[in-house]
Amino acid sequence: MPSSTKTGTPPQQREGASLSHGLKQRHLSMIALGGVIGAGLFVGSGAGIAAAGPSIVIAYTVSGLLVMLVMRMLGEMSAAYPSSGSFSAHAERAIGPWAGFAAGWSFWILLCTAVGLEGIGAAHIVSGWLPGTPEWLWVALFMVVFCGTNLAAVKNFGEFEFWFAALKVGAISLFLVLGVLAIAGVLPGTDAPGASNLTDFLPHGSNGLIIGLLASVFAYGGLETVTIAAAESEDPVKGVASAVRTAMWRIALFYIGSMAVVVTLVPWDSEEVVAKGPYVAALDHLGIPGAGQLMNVVVLVALLSAMNANIYGSSRIAYSLVQRGQGPQALGRLSGGVPRTAVLVSCVLGFVCVLLSYWRPDDVFKWLLNMIGAVILVVWIFIAVSQLLLRRRIEREAPERLVVRMWAFPYLTWVALAGMVAIFVLMARQPDTRVQLYSTGAMTLALAAAGYAWQRARAAR
Repeated sequence: MPSSTKTGTPPQQREGASLSHGLKQRHLSMIALGGVIGAGLFVGSGAGIAAAGPSIVIAYTVSGLLVMLVMRMLGEMSAAYPSSGSFSAHAERAIGPWAGFAAGWSFWILLCTAVGLEGIGAAHIVSGWLPGTPEWLWVALFMVVFCGTNLAAVKNFGEFEFWFAALKVGAISLFLVLGVLAIAGVLPGTDAPGASNLTDFLPHGSNGLIIGLLASVFAYGGLETVTIAAAESEDPVKGVASAVRTAMWRIALFYIGSMAVVVTLVPWDSEEVVAKGPYVAALDHLGIPGAGQLMNVVVLVALLSAMNANIYGSSRIAYSLVQRGQGPQALGRLSGGVPRTAVLVSCVLGFVCVLLSYWRPDDVFKWLLNMIGAVILVVWIFIAVSQLLLRRRIEREAPERLVVRMWAFPYLTWVALAGMVAIFVLMARQPDTRVQLYSTGAMTLALAAAGYAWQRARAAR
């Protein structure tokens, strides 16, 4: 493989010419729409509400603004240089091969671990419906189904995500409509709550708001998948541009809007918010029959959708790294336009994480979870630094590639970077997140060192 140029531009990306382009625009649009509605929103937001109270709306607004900036930066680079390596390829192009190596492999570990976590969550729901059935068996079944889906053809991934996303969007849209009607006092059988549940806005002070902010940041994970998938779409540039431009209203509507509905309808300190989840608690409060089981179905779909997307994303990140000379060549083998070896390895590692959760839940698995705890923030920093460096280069060398432009560059890029540093400081202050921060930092430094050594060895050859 030829070496990088003196300006740091990486070798020509070959995945765009090798991977199939089986994703249609409707697939990409729904992946972008549904990708913002993850299991973190349905499941993890309850703990944030319990900590922050009604101020969780502020927490989701602040973190949502940060995510909008990150997506805009990523969209600018991905529209200019579509690649299944996404931010990893951009980091290599802007900073150097070591940065692409560290960003790519840390995200791959995150996605593979997340596949296992989502499988465990989905299996827990199904075993609750069918008592006595072992959870590991359900995880194995889900893993086989989605591994097979991703092995066959990229359009299968797209079809699964299209219908998964359609169900999630429909469910949360219906929830928002019912919630707004109830708040307005026009839903039959309900009384308008007014502001009775919003009086104690900061029940645990600024510390509670900080905990809610940290919870909300990690609930936004998964938005990056659309820029990975865009490389295999019929029109990558158009797909990325469309997805990024609609990110703002999607985040505002689905995340911030639903949190506002929940804390207005249900007292923030209700035990049901954490025990059942905020959405089930809100629907039970409205007296809708079977609300709990209905929402469990939606959460199951969200978990299965995330499994499917993470198997896809991890295999494409691994494939892109190998194509750029930063991984074992076996992971780069293509068959029918699909990196099947990378799919299999990603699935195997995900299932190993499931086994670790059963065999060594108190040490090895906990250590693994801490290691990936802050990876998404590390990825965001790579995105921001890459965009700062690449924007000037694109303006100078190929201004026609700037189909999507970062707002108020470079000021908002620096604002986003400052926000990320602030979140790191807040994580260091909280005992629960401090260990995650240090563990992720150690893993990132190790990968950066390995990437630098790989870069030097390749240059010497």
